[in-house]
Formats: sequence, structure tokens, C-alpha cells
Amino acid sequence: MQQTATLVWFRQDLRIGDNPALSHAAARGDLLPIYIYDDTHPQRWAPGAASRWWLHHSLSALNQSLQQQLRLFQGDPLQLIPQLLKQTGIQRVVWNRCYEPWQIARDQALKALLHSLGIEVVSFNASLLWEPWEVSKRDGTPYKVFTPYYRNGCRQRPPPRYPLARPPMMSYVESAPSGSLWPDPAQLSAKSFSTEPFNTEPFSTTPWHREIAASWTPGEAGAAANLQTFMRDAIQHYDTDRDRPDRAGTSRLSPHLHFGELSPHQAWYVAQNPLQPVAPETGRERFLAELVWREFSYYLLYHWPTLPTDNFQAKFDRFAWQDKPALLTAWQRGQTGFPIIDAGMRELWQTGYMHNRVRMLVGSFLVKNLLIDWRAGAAWFWDTLLDADLASNSASWQWVAGSGADAAPYFRIFNPVTQGQKFDPEGYYVKRFCPELAKLPAKYIHSPWLAPDAIRQAAGVTLDETYPAPIVDLKHSRQQALAAFARLKQPA
Repeated sequence: MQQTATLVWFRQDLRIGDNPALSHAAARGDLLPIYIYDDTHPQRWAPGAASRWWLHHSLSALNQSLQQQLRLFQGDPLQLIPQLLKQTGIQRVVWNRCYEPWQIARDQALKALLHSLGIEVVSFNASLLWEPWEVSKRDGTPYKVFTPYYRNGCRQRPPPRYPLARPPMMSYVESAPSGSLWPDPAQLSAKSFSTEPFNTEPFSTTPWHREIAASWTPGEAGAAANLQTFMRDAIQHYDTDRDRPDRAGTSRLSPHLHFGELSPHQAWYVAQNPLQPVAPETGRERFLAELVWREFSYYLLYHWPTLPTDNFQAKFDRFAWQDKPALLTAWQRGQTGFPIIDAGMRELWQTGYMHNRVRMLVGSFLVKNLLIDWRAGAAWFWDTLLDADLASNSASWQWVAGSGADAAPYFRIFNPVTQGQKFDPEGYYVKRFCPELAKLPAKYIHSPWLAPDAIRQAAGVTLDETYPAPIVDLKHSRQQALAAFARLKQPA
């Protein structure tokens, strides 16, 4: 019997530093580190293709950090973990908590099962600054609006715990059961999109994951490098540059946070560290607020577990979403005729990522200019984003649609032309992802259909041949959206 050994179940905490479950186990004896790809739970949200690519490489990096001792399995944890405990004689299991509804239900069932077998089970918070049940209004009910949640709920509580150091020593169970690496990179040859991948210009014919691999380094070391770069180069101007897709003004930490290669506690305290290069308070504070915005998404998902599927505001159940497959496909492919929208959708396809400001623009365009259900956009993001996160994806899409908590007002309809002119004034972002427009002058880069024929001809732009004409009229579609949203105010 391996009384001093502990089975450490890694989930969305693929790191060694600031890992409470790992530190707890390492201080008590030998480790059996495992990861289980759970594909059995009926309510599970299966990771999309981009997330699977990241997961494969993140697990490989973690395995290196664990001296090749990580064991990987695929199946039901409620069956696999008791089998492993019986096989090894281990009497203690630790994990860091997850917060998707199906994960909570599964973990509760597993903990009850293990307790019935006499197994010690300890779980920890490694993913959130504050547990969702720790923050509430004075009357005990959960917040529905971000600002009071942040100012009155979170910032009035004791500060988040300080990050834990890496365990000074780790030893492993001898003759540990073997697992099998998952996923096989051969499974990643094509994305699992609901529509067929497209090979036509302007999209590259290079396999999609090779282009993504050139832009990202999954794993704890890649997360630390991204955080260091952000703190050195971008946080000084984060308050303003985070809205500029033509600048390197964002942190690009969201995939690392989602997979737990970086903890929010590490990011929180590095941003506040006075030994870091001096940053204006506005930039630092805005970054901290963005970390709490991530928290708010998890908070909403915890208290309203139907957030990914149901309108947070029930009145939106009466909204007349339109079934427009051709327009949805044009949006997915970055072929709407609106350059800032198309650049964002192509950035997503090519890099597995999309700039934060542009995410709001493409979301507003889909649900308000095209009147397509926000769930269709959320599903596309789920499969294509490297940082696809059920809490953030669901809360953000409902925010854009106007149906969510603390939602953007229904009359807030972003104009892709004026937004492009404001946040990508020279068109550098558009030209990067829509190279067929690269020769257009900045005056027309966000509205090529308004350029005189001679200018378009000189730039090599022919509408509906080299670049699509707009698929909707902005003014008319705005009026349609306002009328549709106004009908929600009428009695049912």
C-alpha cells in the first residue's frame, strides 16, 4: 500500500508553478500525475479542433516538466481513477477545481464515490481569484452587473492569495501504470467545422495548425514568456492600445489562462509588482479589471449554468432570429465585404485568435446586422478559438447580443466602417489579413465600395471578383435590428 503517495489529477491547470494541488501532494510523498480526456459525460462540451491542438502541445510540455511521468488516459474518470487507485494502492487524490456545470456534477459524483471507498480527496482553487460563491450582494444574491461586482464585491474582499512557488522537489510512484498520449497529431489534419474548410484565396493552403504553431508556444514556458513580453512592452499603454488591432497592445494570455499554464494569481501580482517596468496606473488597473471580467464570466456560469444555451434575459426567447445560411457562411469565411469584419474572421482562421475589439465588432455584425442567433457565432468561436472558454465565450456572446447579464444595450450596433477608421486608421490590420486590399489608400481601406472606380482599378480591387461587395446595407440592417429589438419591449 502506497500510503504516502498521491494521485494528482491535472485538468485545466497544466503547470507546475502556483499549482495548489500539486504542491499539496509533492509535500506529502510520491506523485502519480495523470490527465484524463473525459469524452463520456453526456452534458460535456467537447473541445473544438483548435483547442485540441493546443491541448496536445500543452500536455507534451507538462510531461517534460514532470520528467516524462505524466500518464494520459481517455475515458470516464469515475471508472479510471478507482481502477488506478486499486492497481497502485494509493489512498489520496487531489485536483484543482473546474467550473463548467458538467465538470462540477462529475467531480461531486467522483468525490462521493471515492469517499465511500475510504479514499482521501482534497480539491483546491487554482483558476479563479475568488470562488464564485464567495462574492455576493448584501442580500446574498449574485451580482448581474460587472461594475458593482468588481468594485463592491471583489475589490472589497481580501486580496487574492499570493502565487505558490514551484515544488522544490518531486518524486514519483515507481512502476506507475502506463497511459497513452492523446490526441494523436494525425487527428488534427482538418478542423471539425460544421461547414467544409475552404481552400480558395485569400486563404492559405498551408495546413491550419502549422500557421498557428508559428504564432504560439503552448505550455507553461510559453505562458511565462508571453506574460513577460506584455509586462515589458505593452502594459504601459494597455488602457488605449488594447483597442487597436493594428498594434501589439493586448496580453495574448487568454489561451494560457484557459488551459491553466498561467494562473490569474500570477498575472495579478506580476501586474502589481513595483519591480516591473513602471506602467501608468490606467494601464495596470485596466489589465486587472480585465482579469476580473474573466472572473465575472465564470461567476455567471456558476450561478446560471444554462448560460451557454439559454438567453440570460428571457425576453430574448421571443426574438426573431433569421435563418440565413449563406450569410453565416460569408461571415465565417471572412467574405462579408466589410474589411474589419473579414480581417477578424481570417485572423481567427489563420491564427486561432482574434483581437478583443474585433471580437466585439464581428459579434455585433452577426447578431445585429445579419440578425443571426448569437449561438451560431458562439459555436463557430468554440471550434476555432485556441482560447475557447465556455464561460467567457457564452458570457461575451450574450453581452454582444444584448441578451446577457450587464449586456450591451440593444441599440448599441457597432458600425464596422467607423470602427475600422477609429481603431485601424491606416488599415494595417486589414491589409495583413485581407492582402487583396493592400494597395487601397487608407481613405477607402474600410469601405472599398465607396472608392472611385479608378482608385479601385489602380489597387487591383474588383468587387465580387477579387473582394466581395457588402453582403448587407449597413443603414437598412441597423434599422431592421432596432425594430426587431424594439418589439421585445412590447408585452408578450
